[in-house]
Amino acid sequence: MVTLRLLHSLEELSAAEWDGLHDGSNPFVSHAFLSGLEQQQCLKPRWGWVPKHAALFDGDKLVAAAPAYLKSNSHGEFVFDHAWAHAYAHYGVDYYPKWLVAVPYSPVAGPRLLANDAGTRTALLEAMVEHTQRQGLSSLHVNFLPERELASFDERWLARGDVQFQWRNDAGWTDFAQFLAAFNSKKRKNLRAEREQVRRAGVSFRVVHGDEAGDEDLIAMHRFYCLTQTEKGNQPALTLAFFRHLATSMPRQLVLFLAQRDGETIAGALCLRGGQTLYGRYWGCAEVLPGLHFETCYYQGIEYCLRQGLRVFEPGAQGEHKIARGFLPVLTHSRHFIADPVFADALRPWCEEERSSILRYREAVLQHSPFREPTADPTAGS
Repeated sequence: MVTLRLLHSLEELSAAEWDGLHDGSNPFVSHAFLSGLEQQQCLKPRWGWVPKHAALFDGDKLVAAAPAYLKSNSHGEFVFDHAWAHAYAHYGVDYYPKWLVAVPYSPVAGPRLLANDAGTRTALLEAMVEHTQRQGLSSLHVNFLPERELASFDERWLARGDVQFQWRNDAGWTDFAQFLAAFNSKKRKNLRAEREQVRRAGVSFRVVHGDEAGDEDLIAMHRFYCLTQTEKGNQPALTLAFFRHLATSMPRQLVLFLAQRDGETIAGALCLRGGQTLYGRYWGCAEVLPGLHFETCYYQGIEYCLRQGLRVFEPGAQGEHKIARGFLPVLTHSRHFIADPVFADALRPWCEEERSSILRYREAVLQHSPFREPTADPTAGS
């Protein structure tokens, strides 16, 4: 008989047990990444993150799991449900705490229901729904699902989605010149001029993996991250110890793009590499220069993907400015179980209208593709 156990730390499982439930292509669901967030003081109850991971056991054997957190707010999730919380409050009902399956601070699609077959995945989900109801929680949310897991969710779940902009090398480009040749002439000229601004400013770049990064590189990158978070009015949740943890525990998956001028590191972007994808996560700068953000966060990453033979570059959430630089709109998916059927029925039309709006937006944005030839819809069939 399978049983659901709730884990208050990922350290309750070995890395071999947890990582045996996924193929390792997505670094964000790895034991090293998730346990690092916990151990390096990046998750704090006052910030709304309390680990409550779901683990399904068949006897003593772990057969399925999900990275999950009890949430007392909606910060750091990137699937916005503040209006839902306000609606609950209006009727004098508690929305928080809620139960969330996600990777903290990471709007990156990837495995959420970790299991080796669809039946076990469904069993895990059902056990989590039963626990949500039994504990009187308002809701259970699963954010940034991969398409292959969508079939596990039945009609009880509300469907939401959004758009992110991603670079995909389906054309088989082997270098930046080939990639740029696919642009229309105006967009190609603009992009070249943008890169030339950075070159004329005397900026060069170092690309280092975690095992190549000196501690001064990690300190500089963490400082840039903190500057950006503070400028946005956010609390910098990730610690320098976590950056150091990534460098040692995920040495070839951590990639830093560091901008240099006059012997000083003036900007940087932190990425993670997994499978066929480069994931852009954090950026910051100590000096503002024209084009520096685009070069550091986008063009250096594209060149890295072309050199390394990676097919996809996901540079992060939001940003219509990305489409002019070769990033096209891709749908993301989340699913939401609302325990109270009255609230669920009230929210369902809202979710359907939201999805229609997102689809219209995606179609409109695709009309501004910079490519000369019509580009295959990256989300066809979604």
